[in-house]
Amino acid sequence: MKYNVSIFALILLFVGCGQKTDNSKELAFAQQRDSLENIIQQKDNEINDIMGTMNDIEAGFRAINEAEQRVSVARQVEGTSSTDRIRENMQYIQQSMQQNRELINKLRNQLRQGSVHSDQLRRMVDNLTCQMEDKDAQIRQLQAELQAKDMQIGELTEKVEDLSNSVSTLREETTQKSQTISTQDKQLNTAWFVYGTKSELKEQHIIQDGKVLQSNFNREYFTKIDIRVDKEIRLYSRSAKLLTSHPASSYTLVQDAQKQYVLRIQNPQLFWSTSKYLVVLVK
Repeated sequence: MKYNVSIFALILLFVGCGQKTDNSKELAFAQQRDSLENIIQQKDNEINDIMGTMNDIEAGFRAINEAEQRVSVARQVEGTSSTDRIRENMQYIQQSMQQNRELINKLRNQLRQGSVHSDQLRRMVDNLTCQMEDKDAQIRQLQAELQAKDMQIGELTEKVEDLSNSVSTLREETTQKSQTISTQDKQLNTAWFVYGTKSELKEQHIIQDGKVLQSNFNREYFTKIDIRVDKEIRLYSRSAKLLTSHPASSYTLVQDAQKQYVLRIQNPQLFWSTSKYLVVLVK
């Protein structure tokens, strides 16, 4: 009986050792599996972050391209509103370009510091960097063209202002010349006449010592007329004699229904050619 009991104890001992060995293997396997799952999850997260950053960069490039198109359309239209649109879109492009630069740097750091090592991803980052450099060159070219256009507009504006100033100066000169011509024309076509009795004319020094208009006569006593308009002068007298010299063929003295004389100037230029003053003696 003792022998059988000992054998049984040995069997239990071997069985117990086998069970402990199997449990250790299962535990180690479970730990390895958890570790691998954590590594896989970490890489998945990193890859998701990387792809999300790349998507943001691509979205940024699309937005920049669309803004460039809007600038191209606005450039074809003149005016303050189109200038404002160009300015707003160029500011948006600059902001988007800066955001893309930051995202590309972020993506490069993700690949450098993360656990994902892929030549394909690195080539994609290099490609995005090249796209960014090309886009920088395009934007600089666009800015140069816009600046050149602004300079041309500035030069045109300056020329227009100079032309406007020249036109204004010319207009002023023309106005002054017109006024001068008008004044001269008015002077050329202005004449003065007076009629009166001998005593009246002497009193105003129009007749003095038998001579007419030889001294400082009273010019205020005369009536001013426009020889182009005033071609008939009523004398309100039945006796009239011209004391100043005027060509006889240039006028007539006629009587109206009351037998009062009326001077009718038939050729004004000829009549006033000898004197712009007319003196008529009446009774």
